[in-house]
Amino acid sequence: MTDTPLPAPSGGEPYLLTPGPLTTSRAVKEAMLCDWGSWDGDFRAMTRTLRTRVLDLIGPGRNDYDCVPVQGSGSFLVEAMLGSFVPPDGKVLVLSNGAYGLRAAQTMRYLGRDFRLLDKGDYLPPRGAEVAAILAEDPAITHVLVIHCETSSGILNPVEEIAEVTRAAGRKLLIDSMSAFGALPLDPQALGCTAFVSSANKCIEGVPGFGFVVVRKDDLAAAKGNAHSLVLDVYAQWEVMEKTGQWRFTPPTHVVAAFLTALDAHAAEGGVAGRGARYARNRDTLVPAMRALGFETLLAERWLSPIIVTFFCPADPKFDFTRFYDAMKARGFIIYPGKLTVVDSFRIGCIGQMDHHVMTRVAEAAAEALAEMGVASAAPPATALEEKKRLAA
Repeated sequence: MTDTPLPAPSGGEPYLLTPGPLTTSRAVKEAMLCDWGSWDGDFRAMTRTLRTRVLDLIGPGRNDYDCVPVQGSGSFLVEAMLGSFVPPDGKVLVLSNGAYGLRAAQTMRYLGRDFRLLDKGDYLPPRGAEVAAILAEDPAITHVLVIHCETSSGILNPVEEIAEVTRAAGRKLLIDSMSAFGALPLDPQALGCTAFVSSANKCIEGVPGFGFVVVRKDDLAAAKGNAHSLVLDVYAQWEVMEKTGQWRFTPPTHVVAAFLTALDAHAAEGGVAGRGARYARNRDTLVPAMRALGFETLLAERWLSPIIVTFFCPADPKFDFTRFYDAMKARGFIIYPGKLTVVDSFRIGCIGQMDHHVMTRVAEAAAEALAEMGVASAAPPATALEEKKRLAA
């Protein structure tokens, strides 16, 4: 791992300390300066390369899976996965510990398909034993959906133990790996995973516009006729791509070009291991520096992901998040509001084109912002810390 700082964003742009969109490299931006015909042979070749190179990241089981890109944001992809691979008479156990698990449950309501929700709140992950108990109790459940990294809290869920009990119970596993794939290992064959989804603008460090479903070929073949939607039918998208090499509807051509450039950088950094190591170092630099100012993380140490970290807002009455946000932006950093239901919080992403040098500057900017507001201590409310300790125990 080199200690040479990464280049700063071009044109004086602020760093995006968010879980995607995120700060991209100049090369990724420049890849979008060319126009492409969606029907042209060169662009069809780009689509083939995209599909192949995503599969190269999943391990030895790649021949049992296929990659189907789909236009839209991450939530489009989650809905496409649920609508395409859960049959109308299926039932999904949705594992939730934040906004994105709850959104998956909301998606199931819109689909009109049966589901059961295990809601763990904001602090804790679903565990294998409780998933196993629910599956034993409810034989109607056909699929389990887990969020790999829940970015509303920053929690890294124990996908391996959930996969183990799901496989033992003979059910199918679906994974929302939107914010984790590309930086955290994900071997769908070893997990017994039916399908997972991710996005161009997360850990691969591309730009928004499409995501992709990685799905077992036999489950893909069996999905014909399941979909509730014309545009979110993964089987139909795959069928057309296999026959013609084209996307069914206008593709985000510039985004695909940027993604291929981002994949080159990902490989040059050492693939999943290299990218994950940089993000982990970002987190491990940020958290102690923020704690030195009095801030505290929402999560216990063992559940902190290298993707994004949630901090409690300070109890000091002079702290105002909008002023804090503006002060951080003025210093070149765009942070992310909290998305919790119980306590006030904010989030700082560790992903994108930035390194530990940048994270040191983030903490310095936070110190300056607190001083500007006259905040004496960044310590959170005592009740928030008590609840964290109670749940951690």
